[in-house]
Amino acid sequence: MELVKKNIHMNKLKCKSTLQLTLDDDFNVPDVKPDIANIITEQGEVKINEIKAMNGKLLVKGALGFNILYLSEDAHSPIHNISGEIPFDEVVNMEASCADDEPTVSWELEDLSTGLINSRKLSVKSILSLNITIDELYDEETAVMVEGSDDVQYINKKIEVTEVSINKKDTFRIKDEILLPTNKGNISSILYKDIQLSNMEVRLLEDKFTIKGELPIFILYSTESEESPMEYYETELAFGGTIECSGCNEDMVDDITFKVVSNNLESKSDEDGEERLLDLEVVLEMDIIAYDIQEPEVLRDIYSPSKEINPISRVAEYENLVIKNNSKSRVVDRVKVSSNDPKILQICHANAAIKIDDIIPAETELNVEGAIDVNILYITEEDDRPMNAIKGSIPFAQAIEVKGVKADSTYDIKPSVEQLSLMMLDGDEIEVKATINLNTIVFDKIREEIITDIEVSDIDLEKLQAMPGIVAYIVKPKDTLWDIAKSYYTTVEAIININNLEEDTIKEGDKLIILKKVEVAI
Repeated sequence: MELVKKNIHMNKLKCKSTLQLTLDDDFNVPDVKPDIANIITEQGEVKINEIKAMNGKLLVKGALGFNILYLSEDAHSPIHNISGEIPFDEVVNMEASCADDEPTVSWELEDLSTGLINSRKLSVKSILSLNITIDELYDEETAVMVEGSDDVQYINKKIEVTEVSINKKDTFRIKDEILLPTNKGNISSILYKDIQLSNMEVRLLEDKFTIKGELPIFILYSTESEESPMEYYETELAFGGTIECSGCNEDMVDDITFKVVSNNLESKSDEDGEERLLDLEVVLEMDIIAYDIQEPEVLRDIYSPSKEINPISRVAEYENLVIKNNSKSRVVDRVKVSSNDPKILQICHANAAIKIDDIIPAETELNVEGAIDVNILYITEEDDRPMNAIKGSIPFAQAIEVKGVKADSTYDIKPSVEQLSLMMLDGDEIEVKATINLNTIVFDKIREEIITDIEVSDIDLEKLQAMPGIVAYIVKPKDTLWDIAKSYYTTVEAIININNLEEDTIKEGDKLIILKKVEVAI
């Protein structure tokens, strides 16, 4: 006899680590830039340049790039910018079992602040969190049936398995040109840009998938016009495409994460030789995972009336998909200008980022608490401070319905702002409306006993001969025909036939005749 085995691709979280960094440095104003009178706002972006495993530790190299918008005392051209970066080189301690595995590193900018030391020098401070995860993808070999003997009795059980069918990285490049409207001035230099990624949609197809989304784009730029030395422009670029993905199909569950790893926006001359064209290139990095939910039948038990068969089993641990959904909610709040800031004349631009503070699992839901950090750029009523920015933090709480969530379930929530709209109520207050999206995937930790091999030996003939040839048996609680047949060295089919049973189910108190089945050794 021979066990027929099958490989089942399984996945589970192997290691997880978080490191919080404090980055702090001072920067001098370049000689070509005027003195700083006031800092308007700042923006930052992290780039991971190198990830290297060494001796149970993980070396992460990267840099925090920043751009600072500030006011000078130059009446003709009051707004300028300074860009730079703070490099970092950190070592993260990893568990010994994960030392040689490939990690996934993501980052979150917890805080970014700038301060004016003097008119020619400023400080940049940031709190950065690095999140390192390692998923273990492995093949679990389990027996599914027996071949080579008519005498062997075996029974299967159906288990639900979330197989990782696709796990890879890819990039998607977006290139386009944007022409400024006729009512906008020519570009002298870009002072501030904000390129976001929103409303991403994915559709799995046979050996490929399609994506579509939007890129909200904002630029603040200087012009050569004396009447209007500074202008801004805001637009939205729709994009889409098809990515080859061998092995995927529309019945799978996708978990694809998109991240802007580089964006380049430069001005160039149009057909008339005027700086009115914006050359855009954005590179998206895609972490592509596709799950295939299967219900294979695996071997639950095995025996023979004429041989002693001892199943060798062990407990397999893996993660099973519980749910994947997008939970949306609308948040409304107000942001006020402080007494030290100038009043609002016109809103220019706003962006928002979600920070999750806590996730509390309950019986049928995940309770998510966090805040939406909003940064608003606006034109003021004051001539000596024509532009300013205010920041606000809007708390939110949202319950995500997850039937079957357990205390040891693992979950990943990817938050995003789907829509952001602002209304100026007066010179001191702005109403903020935001639609937030919590893309949630939940896994259960499953422990399943599986048979991996068998030990076969000759039956104890003395024991078999000592058993009565025919037995009158009264069914006990929790008895099954399989257990009874196995105990009395017969088969389920034989019990059904001799008792004229119409089906293979029995209940407590039923009376059965059991005839011992004596076989010659295999």
